[in-house]
Amino acid sequence: MQVAKIRYNDIDAPAMFTDSLQKTGFGVIADHPIHSDLVDSVYREWESFFQSEKKHDYLFDPIKQDGYFPTGTENAKDHPIKDHKEFYHFYPWGRLPDTLTGATEELYESLVDMTSTLLEWVEKNTPEEVRSQFSEPLKNMIRGSKTNLLRIIHYPPFSGKEDNRSLRAAAHEDINLITLLVAGTRPGLEAKDNNGTWHKITTDPGTIIVNIGDMLKEASGGYYPSTTHRVVNPEEGSNNDSRYSMPLFLHPRNEVVLSKKYTAGNYLNERLEEIGLKK
Repeated sequence: MQVAKIRYNDIDAPAMFTDSLQKTGFGVIADHPIHSDLVDSVYREWESFFQSEKKHDYLFDPIKQDGYFPTGTENAKDHPIKDHKEFYHFYPWGRLPDTLTGATEELYESLVDMTSTLLEWVEKNTPEEVRSQFSEPLKNMIRGSKTNLLRIIHYPPFSGKEDNRSLRAAAHEDINLITLLVAGTRPGLEAKDNNGTWHKITTDPGTIIVNIGDMLKEASGGYYPSTTHRVVNPEEGSNNDSRYSMPLFLHPRNEVVLSKKYTAGNYLNERLEEIGLKK
C-alpha cells in the first residue's frame, strides 16, 4: 500500500494527491500552510484540558453533539467494545472551554481553508463520468456547513484493567466527505489494504494525513474508497504514554444530495446511531 507523500506547493501535487486517494484512500501532505507552532500550541492547551476535572463541566450535548465525550462513549460500527479514548467536539457555533485561547478556532479555520483547495484538486482530477455524479462541486458542499467538526482526541495510557479486546480506535471508516488529520503525538495509525494487510501511516511532525470518508465514496459511486483504518495500542515494551490527535471531519451541508439513497444529513444521523453517539 503506497500512500503518496506530497509537497503542497509542487506543481504536480494535485494529480499525485488525487491518484493516491483513489488508489489507497489516503494521502500525506508535507510543507503545507498550517504553522507547526499553532499546532503545538493547540495540542498543549488540550492536554491541560484533558488532565483537568473541569472537562466534565462540558459534557457533550446528545443532540448538538458538541462538548466533551468521556472514555467509553464511542465504539466502531459493528464492534461491541468501546474505544479507549476521550475526545472533545469543537464546532465554531459550539462551546469552547474557557481555559483555552483562540488557537483552536484559528487552527479550525486554517484547516477548512486548506480543505477547500484539496477538494478542488480532487474534483479537477476526477474522471468526467464520476464527476458528473456530484450534485454540486465538492468544495461547495462544505461551504456553510454547520457539521464540519474538529475532534480533539486523547488516548489515555492503559491501566491493565481494560477489556483485552479494547483498542484505542477499533477498525472503522470515517463517516464524512474527507478528513484532515494533523499528525498525532505518537505512532499508532494504521490502514488496511485490499488484501486485508495493515500498514502503518506516517505521523511525521509537520505532515497532515488526508483520507476519504464514506460520504465521498457514496457521492462518487465507489470510485473513491473509504479505507478501513484503526489506532493500535502501544507495542509491548514501548512507553505506555498518552497519545493525542486532531482530525477535522469535513461534512457537506445536511441538504446536500450524496446519491439517490442519501442526503448528507440522513447519512450522518444513521451513522451516529450505529457508533453509539446518538439514539
